[in-house]
Parts: sequence; structure tokens; C-alpha cells
Amino acid sequence: MIITIDGPAGAGKSTAAKLLAKKINFQFLDTGAMYRAVAFAALKTGAPTFDEPFLQKIIDGITINLLEGRVLLNGQDVSMQIRAKETTEIAGVIATSKVVRTKLVELQRIAAFEKNMVCEGRDQGTTVFPDAFCKFFLTARPEMRAQRRFLELQEKGINTTLQEILDAIITRDQRDENREISPLTPAHDAMILDTSDMNMNKVIEVMHEEIQRRGIK
Repeated sequence: MIITIDGPAGAGKSTAAKLLAKKINFQFLDTGAMYRAVAFAALKTGAPTFDEPFLQKIIDGITINLLEGRVLLNGQDVSMQIRAKETTEIAGVIATSKVVRTKLVELQRIAAFEKNMVCEGRDQGTTVFPDAFCKFFLTARPEMRAQRRFLELQEKGINTTLQEILDAIITRDQRDENREISPLTPAHDAMILDTSDMNMNKVIEVMHEEIQRRGIK
């Protein structure tokens, strides 16, 4: 059984997905980490540009495994490295690649096959799992999302400014919403939650109530 949580950067979908999965005893699939892993692999080559033939070679030559909150790229734990600013920026660009999205959608479906899983991302309810049992789309005002990401990065010791993050979020939103392949948009049957003025406990409460209404305790 699949539950999807989609939304833009900083809306709280990753945290919500982890907490919801724990609450209902489902597994959790962090699809964003998969795109970051591909971006990290591409950056490691030192190539100046990432065209489709190049990305095809990258995606054909790597293995990505998500294991208990860790991200393994070709067997190496890169959980921390893929959260770096440069990798995050490149991941957003690579996410527009047809070859990368095609391959990762395939891997995501394999990972969730015959499992009870909460899957978070930007196209889980629209493209990857259109027949999911329950779909959510989390959003929030850009300024609020930037503030959340700023605090998150500060806690990790990553230096940046609030304005830089806000600019990056707005750019990413525009790119995700306007890309040709799997654009960022709520599924027609998704519950949309604006988390701008909601704490995470309330977000989980609302989602859990909806899931219970559909028969999962």
C-alpha cells in the first residue's frame, strides 16, 4: 500500500513522510535522496556540463540503495555529502533530465513493490504512483519555507544566508513547475495542506486522520 507526499522544497514533506511512516508502521522512501545521489555522482566526474548522453552513462553506471536512513552510492555511504549546497543545486537541474527521471521512477517503483510505504517527492502521486491509496501535497509560503531550510542548514553547520535560500527556492519552484517531464503539481485526488502556519504535529495529525478515514489505523 502506497501513500504519497509531494510538494516543493521546504514544505516539510520529508519530515512529515518520516514521522507518518513511523506512526503507521510503514517504510519510508526518500526519492529526493536518489536525485541527490545522481547529482553527486555527476559532480564527482568533474564534467563541465551534464547533457543527456552523459547522464545516461552516469545513471547506467551507478547503484543507489536507501538503507535505514542512509544513502549508499555504489556501496559507499554518501548520506552527508549529498546534502551539500552544490549537490542540492545540481540535483534540481538534473531532475529535469528525461533519462534520469525515467530510471529513478523505475527504481522507485521497484523499491516500493508489494510494500507498505510512504513515498515523498515531487511527482509521486502524479507520475510514479498514480494509483496510490492516499495522496498528500504539502505547500507553504516561500518565505516560510526558506526560513525552515535556513534553520535546518544552520543546525548542520552549513553556512548560507536566508536570502540565498529564498532565491534558490523560488528558482527551484519555477523550474519544477515548468519542466516538461513530471512537473510539480498536486495530483487531482491529493489532499492539499498549506503548512505555513501549522506545526509538524498538526500536519501529521491531519494526514493521519485522513488515512484513518480511509481505513488504516
